[in-house]
Amino acid sequence: MTFAFRCTGLDVPEPVRTQLADDDVAARLVAEDPTLWGPEAEREAAVRLGWLDLPATSRPLVGRLAELRAELRSEGLDRVVLCGVGGSSLAPEVICRTAGVPLVVLDTTDPQQVAAALTDLDRTVVVLSAESGGTVETDSQRRATIQAFADAGLDEKQIGARFVVVTHPGSPLAETAAAMGVREVFLADPHVGGRYSALSASGLVPAALAGADVGALLEQAAELAEHLAEPGNAALELGVALSAGFRTGRDKVALADGGSAIPGFGDWAEQLVAGSTGKDGRGLLLVVVESPDAPGATAPDALLAVVGGGPVPPGPSVGVTGPLGAQFLGWEYATAVAGRVLGTNPFDQPDVAESEENTLRLLDAGLPAEPPLATIGAVELRAPGGLLGGVDLRQHDGVALALQALLAAVPPRGYLAVMAYLDRIADARAGELRAALARHTEHAVTFGWSPRSLHSTGQYHKGGPRTGAFLQVTGAVAADLPVPDRPYGFATLQAAQAAGDRQALVARQRPLLHLHLTDRAAGTGQLLDALG
Repeated sequence: MTFAFRCTGLDVPEPVRTQLADDDVAARLVAEDPTLWGPEAEREAAVRLGWLDLPATSRPLVGRLAELRAELRSEGLDRVVLCGVGGSSLAPEVICRTAGVPLVVLDTTDPQQVAAALTDLDRTVVVLSAESGGTVETDSQRRATIQAFADAGLDEKQIGARFVVVTHPGSPLAETAAAMGVREVFLADPHVGGRYSALSASGLVPAALAGADVGALLEQAAELAEHLAEPGNAALELGVALSAGFRTGRDKVALADGGSAIPGFGDWAEQLVAGSTGKDGRGLLLVVVESPDAPGATAPDALLAVVGGGPVPPGPSVGVTGPLGAQFLGWEYATAVAGRVLGTNPFDQPDVAESEENTLRLLDAGLPAEPPLATIGAVELRAPGGLLGGVDLRQHDGVALALQALLAAVPPRGYLAVMAYLDRIADARAGELRAALARHTEHAVTFGWSPRSLHSTGQYHKGGPRTGAFLQVTGAVAADLPVPDRPYGFATLQAAQAAGDRQALVARQRPLLHLHLTDRAAGTGQLLDALG
């Protein structure tokens, strides 16, 4: 068996295990029974269970992708840039990081990061990956990459040959691809949603073109798939543990790496679990922590989950070992099982569209004027919901006082989410904010690079428990990058996305602190210094 599970210190309520056994959930899930999640979810589930078949149905892609990669490399095209967000980017990224092959992932609207990706064009092929292609991020990235190739001297036919498209049949992106004359279009299974698409064309095409062995990935998943109908299989037990944690007050899952050799797996698992269960006022929040003993890993409302065989601290914890292909399928299966116990539809995302709708409205009407309450060093402070009322920001430690006010506003059994609208490569030090904040609170602290977090934990933020507090960090842009044929650049788009998300959170009366860094490096250092 390529996927193994262990559990210590967790009391599983008997009704959880009995319910799943009596209802024959293991066999019914493998049989793709859409009634498992209740009548309200049945229609959606009926067209969203194709991920269970992917270890077999994706096999024909392997040879086709090997031929395409050889063809591209024969033309000197050995650099792959992936334009996509959410499930379209997170799985390929972890596949390539695990395989040790380079892939440039463009899942942002930060103008600095976009511009950095549009280099080495003489050896670059671009993969556009989206179910429909209608998201503003992917459309803007497509326009920018076409313009970059044109500026490099390529004609329309040559530009088309630099693109590979992954999309659903009949989508607007499929029509756009035909008009562009792209090199090849891969039609992903329309019965697979983005969060569950790791083993579909969405996950495999960019990874294979970058040089990952996707055939081995499918073999790893297929070995696990043979056992998924069995009562007590490892993936089912993981689902039982997640559900038991929720039922016993541990609705946070602190995920740490324990020597798995799968870098970045937590980011993929985060969007799967939070996006699938975080709705109807409940859900499981997956918190990616730096190590099994990192701040927040053993919080009283968290179940520690360690990927890999390393030791774990005492207390309620689970351990999951196995290669990446099995991990993908096993966690998808476990999440679907948890959705049944929690009573949520694991395949819809009813609250994701709001922030994007706000963004489009702001791009049309213009960004609102939001003067800062104070500017301290390289940090401008704003609190749209009145969080800082009564806080004297004139003091030299005003940033620290503002952060303390935000931490104090986290509701009981709540969480703090950090959303960084920055360049995750050049501004990577901002990622240290998670652990720095977690050292000052008993509550869970998550960190997400935005706007990609809108397509991962964004559903949980809006539709999950009303227990979140939010720190949004934005940064000044040294040089903007135009979005061709649009009246705005990437800097304005990024600012509109941040403002649209703020509006969605304030409308739900969530505590929110917005810190704008007038100098990104200096401002990040200032925040970390304020947290000690």
